Amino acid sequence: MPPRSDQDRAKQTSVRRPRMPAWLKVKTGKRALTRKTRELLTDCGVHTVCEEAMCPNVGECFASGTATFMLLGDTCTRNCRFCAVNHGTPGLPDPDEPEKVAEAAERLGLRFVVLTCVTRDDLPDGGAWQFVATMEALRRRLPDVGIEVLTSDFAGDFAPLRRVLDAHPTVFNHNVETVRRLQPIVRPDAGYERSLQVLRRAAEHAPQVRRKSGLMVGLGETDEEIAQTLEDLAGAGCEIVTIGQYLRPSPQHLPIDRYVTPEQFERYVEVGRRAGLKRVISGPFVRSSYHAAEAAALDPSELS
Repeated sequence: MPPRSDQDRAKQTSVRRPRMPAWLKVKTGKRALTRKTRELLTDCGVHTVCEEAMCPNVGECFASGTATFMLLGDTCTRNCRFCAVNHGTPGLPDPDEPEKVAEAAERLGLRFVVLTCVTRDDLPDGGAWQFVATMEALRRRLPDVGIEVLTSDFAGDFAPLRRVLDAHPTVFNHNVETVRRLQPIVRPDAGYERSLQVLRRAAEHAPQVRRKSGLMVGLGETDEEIAQTLEDLAGAGCEIVTIGQYLRPSPQHLPIDRYVTPEQFERYVEVGRRAGLKRVISGPFVRSSYHAAEAAALDPSELS
């Protein structure tokens, strides 16, 4: 039997509509603590990917007093078909955003901060300067803070990537998101090879900075394709990979092809280790910045 085309797979998925399994019960967190964090973030005037991307872990993370900050506004210039973040024509970046993020991190008492962003193809440097300014602002208030940056691909331009790396983040993260075959469907304005090249260049230019990537499962990939992706990431110099279940944000987004079992997520960890990755964090609710400090600490003593 010939392999299914992407169109055939999409048609079958739309009819099959797999039921959400019991293990995907969303973690809500304690309501009062969640509200306290949300009010603090609103007071500081910052955006978080936790809320903008409809992360299923928002209750858990907000209840524990942590969040992933989203730089450069709340509107993305790209329209990836898995992502809940608003897309369109964004406004000018807020020059006060770095200080606002630093204030929020200080008030939350964070020891490790994750910075991500909307993709800004409209800006000459893709917004790299905002990452640098925010890292500087964080270190003025929190000198010993660890920082993970989760950036776009900067449209393949090495200059802004180098600028971010030269600001010495603890972890550099760029997500490949899905397997090679599904890239044109899932993220039509990006590219698998471009994302691998971003990671390769990060490893070459700043080998002391830990490299990280992430992908979703449940979009129509096979386990064999996941294994190949993990090998490709390791070959590109990636050290840490997160793997989580794709959850459809709305009927306008890509349908779910399958729900991966917790047992299979555990098997991905071993597959990643065999591929040469130093750490694989894999589970239904895992996201790029989920428990980021623990993921970054390749040596457990670093968390003490």
